[in-house]
Amino acid sequence: MTDYSKPLPEISDETRPFWDGTRSEQLVLQQCARCRHIRYPISRICPDCLEAGHEWVPLSGRGEVYSSIVFHQVYDKAFADDVPYNVSLIQLDEGPRMFSNVVGVPPSEVKVGDRVRVVFDRVTEEVSIPRFTREGS
Repeated sequence: MTDYSKPLPEISDETRPFWDGTRSEQLVLQQCARCRHIRYPISRICPDCLEAGHEWVPLSGRGEVYSSIVFHQVYDKAFADDVPYNVSLIQLDEGPRMFSNVVGVPPSEVKVGDRVRVVFDRVTEEVSIPRFTREGS
């Protein structure tokens, strides 16, 4: 795992609960203390009601592909061996949308409406990246 050469997230006090969750293979996001809105991306205030208070809640990790594109061009040499790969916008069942990849199928076979579930790609001892696979796979 120490030979991972792709960019890694910068883990801060604000984002640590998310990354601790992924390391434990659980998708957790902020939920507003006032209006119960699930926040993503992670933020200091709720985009719906402007409340600062929140708690971290586990999500089902299930959703569907809202949009997907296949990258054929190498924009960063760290990803050269991955081309072609998909970048997909996942509509989580709990509401938020999250950019990620759908793995386990050829990139061109990822379709809008595909039901997916989260899987975790442990790339270092500290970082597991949430990716998605088709349900039933």
